[in-house]
Amino acid sequence: MVNTPRKTTDGKSSAQKTSESKAPESEKASLPGPMAVLRNAREQLAELTGMTPESVSSFERTEDGWLLEIEVLELSRVPDTMSLLASYEVQLDPQGELTGYRRLRRYERGRSEPRGTGAH
Repeated sequence: MVNTPRKTTDGKSSAQKTSESKAPESEKASLPGPMAVLRNAREQLAELTGMTPESVSSFERTEDGWLLEIEVLELSRVPDTMSLLASYEVQLDPQGELTGYRRLRRYERGRSEPRGTGAH
């Protein structure tokens, strides 16, 4: 018995429909996952700025790719609570490649912000 594709009501064969429905899935599968994006963003920012990323304080997928806020050690001091940190907004394309960044604020490690005065 020969397995031939059957025509559906829209005129497309079942084989055509199957390949069309798989295209977006294979496209999604080729994109990096959140953990890979986080690691890659930290590495790229460190390479570009020469500073050490300490943590990722926000992370979201956008229409254009990814948007992160990364805390970076800008100036190490003794005691460590006097070190200067900065928050950087980092934009990445859907593949996780850095497309832009900017410093949002600088602060001493030992200082906390009053409630409700976050960067966003």
